[in-house]
Amino acid sequence: MALDSSTVAVAAQRAAAAGPGGGGRFSAAGVRRVAGKLGGLLLTLFLASLLVFFSRFLVPGDPVTFLLRGRKPSPEAIAQVTAQFGLDLPPWQQYLNWVAGALHGDFGRSLQYRQDVATVVGERLPVTLMLVVMSGLLIAIVGLTAGIVAALNKGRALDRVTLVGLTVLSAIPSFVGSIVLISVFAVQSGWFPTFGTGEGFGDTVYHLVLPSIALAIVFVVLVGKVTRSSMVEQLGREHVEVATSRGLKRGTVIRRHVFRNALGPILTVSGVLVAGLLVASTIVEAAFGLAGIGSLLVQSVDRLDFPVVQAIVMLVVTAFVVVNAIIDILEPVIDPRSAAGAAAR
Repeated sequence: MALDSSTVAVAAQRAAAAGPGGGGRFSAAGVRRVAGKLGGLLLTLFLASLLVFFSRFLVPGDPVTFLLRGRKPSPEAIAQVTAQFGLDLPPWQQYLNWVAGALHGDFGRSLQYRQDVATVVGERLPVTLMLVVMSGLLIAIVGLTAGIVAALNKGRALDRVTLVGLTVLSAIPSFVGSIVLISVFAVQSGWFPTFGTGEGFGDTVYHLVLPSIALAIVFVVLVGKVTRSSMVEQLGREHVEVATSRGLKRGTVIRRHVFRNALGPILTVSGVLVAGLLVASTIVEAAFGLAGIGSLLVQSVDRLDFPVVQAIVMLVVTAFVVVNAIIDILEPVIDPRSAAGAAAR
């Protein structure tokens, strides 16, 4: 339906009156921005799919050899297995078949388990997701709290103690943290189990307490330091001084004018954390004997189970790209100044 000139003029006046923090987020520029982000997301996923799929041709080893291990295969057996898994097709056709199947949730059959890859990964995914969610909650609570406390006490003893604590934690790799936690809180004290995921929701949460702490350690440091730096920058801004001079309560100033404006860098880091948590979970799952996609990835790489490896890697890449796209789209809503800056450019 066509729009007349008066309708367009009224819409333009409303958008101008709303400013960059109001109706501007729904303007044509905002729509173009979202469309551009979605286009970039699709392009990134396409390029990632090419890299993920064709990289297997650069890896030494033959999956057919693994499938027929323990016997001396005849040429007929090799040809049969090769045809069964589509390995006799040209690489470009294998890629198109793989993408077409992946769009429908079909990543082929596992060479190791002789089951659909979606089934194999789906059985392991809940454990990893719960581990990542619990770690994410710890990172948000501890990291944000440490950063806020340090920023509000800049230059004081509490700030220095917090920075020293974060620096010490940053020197502890995930596998070292896992060993220490198992030794202290599982073996010596017996407060937590040493391995396994338990049965039922409550028991699973109980089993994942130590793994989630081990996984969160390094990322707590990152969020804490970024939060402190961003809030210290905002505390020195002129609008914060003006708000304070107008008699606003300190808590209101911190919440509305400091923390909200400091969320941009924090959200950006949070997008990176998604991929980092999924990748680092490999080490933690191995240390605690968890049956998640991290340990499945290690086993699949060792046994040349390319369909499973490709599915897991593509899952991690997709999660990383989608979360970052969502953060980029939501950032102007949280911090209207970013929308104004984008419009100015």
